[in-house]
Amino acid sequence: METCAECGAPMDPRSCDELFQILLALDHARQAPWGPLHGVSVACFLLQHPSRLPADDGARAWALLHAYLEGGLDEVNQLVGRARRGNSHRVQGRPAPAAPDAARPRRDTPHSPFPVTIHDVAVDGSFPATEFTERVKAWAAATVDAWS
Repeated sequence: METCAECGAPMDPRSCDELFQILLALDHARQAPWGPLHGVSVACFLLQHPSRLPADDGARAWALLHAYLEGGLDEVNQLVGRARRGNSHRVQGRPAPAAPDAARPRRDTPHSPFPVTIHDVAVDGSFPATEFTERVKAWAAATVDAWS
């Protein structure tokens, strides 16, 4: 069975990319349980597929996962709110608010296959609502543990 070169998940019957597109469609519907966890899901996916990390090498994704694991969605929403306020045209010239002080992973950090991947969260490829939140929390924890 073929596996993903980045996260180590078996790619049968769908690839990680295909599952990510399905998850994004659910996220963008903005319905619970998927919508509220959009940022956490994207952060997990990017950190498990480091070739797709943005120019910040995952600093925001890393901060978001730490906020989620330490304080839940309330903490994530506060972090996102600070980032939005920092990006406002009203604060041009002022430094953006600092992300939580969590040492972020380097793009070249070696890791073994992740114990929880998007394939586990997808279950049968449909990302069922039942226990979705618990699966995402396990995904976040596995991602942070593997890079720590």
